[in-house]
Amino acid sequence: MKVGFLQTFPIFGEKEENTQKAIHHLKQLDADLVVLPELFNTGYQFTSREEARTMAEPIPGGQTTQALITLSKEKQMYIIAGLAEREQDRCYNSAVIVGTKGFIGCYRKLHLFYHEKQWFEPGNNGLQVYDIGLARIGIMICFDWFFPEVTRYLALKGADIICHPANLVLPYCPQAMITRCIENRVFAITSNRIGTEKRTDEALSFIGTSQIVGTKGEILYRASPDREESMIVEIDPPKARNKQVTPMNHLFDDRRIEFTFP
Repeated sequence: MKVGFLQTFPIFGEKEENTQKAIHHLKQLDADLVVLPELFNTGYQFTSREEARTMAEPIPGGQTTQALITLSKEKQMYIIAGLAEREQDRCYNSAVIVGTKGFIGCYRKLHLFYHEKQWFEPGNNGLQVYDIGLARIGIMICFDWFFPEVTRYLALKGADIICHPANLVLPYCPQAMITRCIENRVFAITSNRIGTEKRTDEALSFIGTSQIVGTKGEILYRASPDREESMIVEIDPPKARNKQVTPMNHLFDDRRIEFTFP
């Protein structure tokens, strides 16, 4: 299975330009599955809840999701992309998964980071695993990585690949995802953005370094910190279904949850 990411530098508020630029790059890729960054079409640093609501779109009816659906059908490609979702008067930091037959699902970020709590509602539709035939896909968004139970839950639900749209500013995630993959025996695709946004007194600089990690923590590819780029690698998703660490140790069966969960 050919999987990868697109690492972008969105211009804040230029939704059409950001979307079309991403679509242009996706059209050049030969892949089964590609992950785009968090909030790839709007940029990140909103200044108010009202501004976020203005730029957000309904899912799946919004123009960005519809454009991705059209591309997915054309390219026979699955796409996971982060965008601001509007549902009535509420906004969510969401990620859509679309594929060869259209819209598949939407995940709303559970763990909001910093000022996101001023812009978005916390996610309320839970964590899902999507069977796309070639693999089983779990989705988390950016700061969700900080909570190891997210990856563990998705792995226990059968995910082979964790798709991770992100707008990372803290430096820890790329190395931490190595551990997340080792402790769950899953593949992970983190798609981050680059550049700086300064729409308030605080500048936010994004760390790039999007990456693809294997089930034993091997870095299959890590992007630069400051360049737009894409990468596709070939993986074997069934490898994620072998949770045997040694002939006598099974990653999930050996858990002692009666002692390790409060």
